[in-house]
Amino acid sequence: MMAARGDVRPRHSHRWRWLQRVAFYATVVAVVAPILFPYYWMLVVSLKTPIQNLASPPALIFPPTPMNYVELFGQNKMLQVLSNSLIVGLASTLLGLVLGLPAAFAIARFRFDTLGVLILLARMLPGIAMLVPWYLMFVQLQLVGTHGALVFSHLSVSLPLIIWLSIGFFEGLPSELMDAAVVDGCSLVGYFWRVALPLVRPAIAASAMLAFIYSWNNFLYSLILGGTIKMAPVAAYNMISSYDINWGGMMAAAVVTTWPVILLSLPFGQNLVRGLVSGAVKG
Repeated sequence: MMAARGDVRPRHSHRWRWLQRVAFYATVVAVVAPILFPYYWMLVVSLKTPIQNLASPPALIFPPTPMNYVELFGQNKMLQVLSNSLIVGLASTLLGLVLGLPAAFAIARFRFDTLGVLILLARMLPGIAMLVPWYLMFVQLQLVGTHGALVFSHLSVSLPLIIWLSIGFFEGLPSELMDAAVVDGCSLVGYFWRVALPLVRPAIAASAMLAFIYSWNNFLYSLILGGTIKMAPVAAYNMISSYDINWGGMMAAAVVTTWPVILLSLPFGQNLVRGLVSGAVKG
């Protein structure tokens, strides 16, 4: 009887572990599937002809065609569009880091709480509220339709984000580090450059990645201030005409616009998560 009971327990334990594993993977599928389905449907629509895209019910099995991508890179010059977005995104992000990290350090070090709140309010301000002033100023300076206008307008969005994310990291640094650096003869600038910045690398990665994504996806400024310089979000919008909507071309532009950001995020994903989590914990 003792041996029989001993045989039953491992069997029940194995079955329980198997049920836990099934429940875990079922939960993962239930959470991930709604997120991945739009990307799957974008890819499917981009590989269909206009007739197939207008079919009702939609065809799930069909011969794929690359014509939407051929037209996108041929007639619509998508490589130039991606190059413009990359130049503006990198320039606004790098400039935001150069200006934002010292500002965040100063606010955290000298407790400029009022200034921090004002920066948060600037971040909460709708982008359309700043569009008219930006446009009038760039018209006077004859900068509409230039990379500079896009860089500085995107900077107005990314700079408050970088500053606000980085303040928490600098506030979380132990004050003993500053005291030890001063004892060793390090100036405030030296402490910032040699001690503080290496310790907040997750903040730099998280801020840079989010600022670049905001710049890459910024549609309103790119449409109004870009002029002849076409940006990635505008490429999909250009597929809408007065007569019809090129669904295949729009989805092809969406796929080409989305995947570079996803591939760029993969190497920095761990630092991004670590940065966002670490910034929420001080001390």
